[in-house]
Amino acid sequence: QFAFLRKMHVSGMGKNARCREIILRTLCHAQDAAKDVNVSTTVKHICQCLLNVNNNGKAVQKNAKTHSVKMTEYMQEASLIMAKLCYVECDYREALNQYSRVNLDEMQLVGAPVYRLSMIAEAYATKGLCLEKVPMASPSLSSRNADRDQEIITCYEKSGDIALLYLQEVEKVFPNIHSLHFFSSSIFTLLHVTVFMMSWMEKFMMAFLSLSSLFCPQENTEEALLLLLISESMANRDAVLSRIPEHNNDRIISLQSASLVYDLLTIALGRRGQYEMLSECLERAMKFAFEEFHLWFQLALSLMAAGKSARAVKVLKECMRLKPDDPTIPLLAVKLCIGNLHWLEEGERFAKIVIDMGEKAAEFRAKGYLAIGLVYSLRATDASLRGMQEEYQKKALSAFQRAQSLSPTDHLAVFYLALQLAVSRQIPEALGYVRQALQLQGDDVHSLHLLALLLSAQKHYHDALNIIEMALSEYPENFILLFTKVKLETLCRGPEEALLSCKRMLQIWKKFYIKVFTSNICSVVDICREAPMYVSLPTVYVSTAGSVHATSIAASRVEQALSEVASSLQSSAPKQGPLHPWMTLAQIWLHAAEVYIGMGKAAEATACTQEAANLFPMSHNVLFMKGQVAELRGNVDEAKRWYEEALSISPTHVKTMQRLVSTLLLSPAVCVLIVSRNVMSYKGAPL
Repeated sequence: QFAFLRKMHVSGMGKNARCREIILRTLCHAQDAAKDVNVSTTVKHICQCLLNVNNNGKAVQKNAKTHSVKMTEYMQEASLIMAKLCYVECDYREALNQYSRVNLDEMQLVGAPVYRLSMIAEAYATKGLCLEKVPMASPSLSSRNADRDQEIITCYEKSGDIALLYLQEVEKVFPNIHSLHFFSSSIFTLLHVTVFMMSWMEKFMMAFLSLSSLFCPQENTEEALLLLLISESMANRDAVLSRIPEHNNDRIISLQSASLVYDLLTIALGRRGQYEMLSECLERAMKFAFEEFHLWFQLALSLMAAGKSARAVKVLKECMRLKPDDPTIPLLAVKLCIGNLHWLEEGERFAKIVIDMGEKAAEFRAKGYLAIGLVYSLRATDASLRGMQEEYQKKALSAFQRAQSLSPTDHLAVFYLALQLAVSRQIPEALGYVRQALQLQGDDVHSLHLLALLLSAQKHYHDALNIIEMALSEYPENFILLFTKVKLETLCRGPEEALLSCKRMLQIWKKFYIKVFTSNICSVVDICREAPMYVSLPTVYVSTAGSVHATSIAASRVEQALSEVASSLQSSAPKQGPLHPWMTLAQIWLHAAEVYIGMGKAAEATACTQEAANLFPMSHNVLFMKGQVAELRGNVDEAKRWYEEALSISPTHVKTMQRLVSTLLLSPAVCVLIVSRNVMSYKGAPL
């Protein structure tokens, strides 16, 4: 073929248009032979002559439009072959210059001959290879290098697309394509280029995504969350905050777009329990939130879910200003105030707001009386004077009765009424109301527990144990019920059965909480909230003593801080996750220690107490149990020291004062002082 080409060229036949077409087509299908140096030189010389002839032809026949188009196509094809020859000779810059003259992007693909599609596809692939071979710019010009990488990827993508188009056209023109060796080599060449392009892109993307600073979603939820966070960033960037009338429409559209993004973020993050992150996102939305109730309320709910109660109350106040006729907002504020915050005066004001709404509050008016009854009950518990205690108890009882009359089918109103009667030592009346609450809600765990406690207060221990076992059949992982069961089993069935219950509690704790501290996927707080043993009791009914003391809350905070300091001194591995699981585990060990003390086994009781002390060394309950163990061993002085340390942390712990009295009987003056202190601080023993 090349000998024929050389003869044609020497004889001057290359000046004829038809001959040039034959030469170019022959060159197109014989490009693989261009690796030979002599052949390469010949082809390059022929292409250069064709380009010169093409330029002369254009000058002579510039009025022949069709001929001019054909000559342009021949010149482009010759330039493509020249560029490929330059690539074979490792002259990459010259090859890129040839491609820049042709301008590959402007070459027509629709209606082009099959061989021309092959040339264009190979041209894009060769251009990408040349760009890779050309040295990069200065590392400081990172943007320019990034543009070049993008251009390389674009070349390979276009090469692959045109190669597929080439295969489709070849299949149409030559049905028996597999039998034609003439075209098979070109097809396999294109396939090789396509595979090479895909492998290069895969390596490039893997290297790009393997950077430690990049986040790569592993599932659909993570990808959706990533897109929403990007959308949030764009919404904040494009926010229209101007209040002038000309920008009113733009501001409304911007607010609607941002609200939509934040609503979707609330759904996505709420499902994963990421309330901390959600509250941070909604805080960034406050730039849109001027006089916008929806965003303020979303922020308040997210702060509540994230445990930021104090800030949530402040945000709810703003929500009440924006929507003063909505009774649910002050009710949410009451819930926070009478919970961990223990802001009873604030809670009373919020509850009165609901009550003062009157008929506007509709069915929420009963909830307002229920809330203010809870506030009065807690204030009665915190009161130090007997007269003030009785006054608040009467107010609480009246509020609960009013709530029950407004909503007679609400089992919570009846339950709290029964609980208040029980705290006031009106046991028979409390039994009647708790049975009424169970008629309204037969599977309510708190009503069942209160019924068992009231029966135990009347010395009906076996009946109380039956109620607890019936409740455990519905709530087998409820630790509050299990703790009560241990107490009743000790009285009814002996300490051996109680120890078996303690063992089962340890197994349940391990089953549900061990994954909290070993899993790297789920949120620790989320798992703890979803676990069935995470007891969500009504607000008043949150302690084993049946009430919440302000002093006991302060004592728990003090002992928590002291325990953290002591634990950090003893071990460099602090407790992981929230405190609730560890507090539950400590209570299990203390209940087991109490059972062993009743059996007279000091060694086992010491071991159980030490397990609890490893978790919370400065807890007044742990110190009290250490005093009991020392008293069991006959070491009165050591027991006295432990009791005094427990009282220094929780001065109102009645059991500690009672046991301390027994160790001071040899000193009458001290005994009288302790007894008088006990009487003054006594606010009602546990049921």
